[in-house]
Amino acid sequence: MSSAAEGATAGFLVWRLSMKWRVAVDRAVAPLGLTHAQYVVVASLYGMSRSGLRPSQRRLADHTGLEALYVSKLARALETAGLVARTRDPDDPRAMQLSLTEQGLDVTRSAVTVVQDLLDQLLEPLGGRSSPRTAQFTDELATLLDVPLEPLDPSKPLDPSEPQTENDEEQS
Repeated sequence: MSSAAEGATAGFLVWRLSMKWRVAVDRAVAPLGLTHAQYVVVASLYGMSRSGLRPSQRRLADHTGLEALYVSKLARALETAGLVARTRDPDDPRAMQLSLTEQGLDVTRSAVTVVQDLLDQLLEPLGGRSSPRTAQFTDELATLLDVPLEPLDPSKPLDPSEPQTENDEEQS
């Protein structure tokens, strides 16, 4: 265990791992002209299109966990680079559907290979991508992602054991 992990909370470790991954992917896909966020968009589009989907920007945002406005910005930049086509959805003229261009497919396939190699490196300590430990780790991450987060209520104290107002303190 690294010295950064000793005594660390799960939240801190998730943060550190996500930052390590983001930086590693940024560096790995930079020679292909992509950032990590752009890779998330094109790789997700690639996967969704292989399933027969042509998602709207909103659906892609929901799929990736990125903000819809950010996906729109990324899609416009990827369109300018010739990697993504944006067209009006025939069923909803307010929505934009996204697809990869031929150039986008080529770049995405190369990027996926690079990122898969990176994933092999990251998961080696767990026995590799197809190991039982990796499968368990993946299941645990999916479980955590499935937990809905309720929006914070600014009228409630962060620590329920602490009084919220002077009146609450006087009443206890």
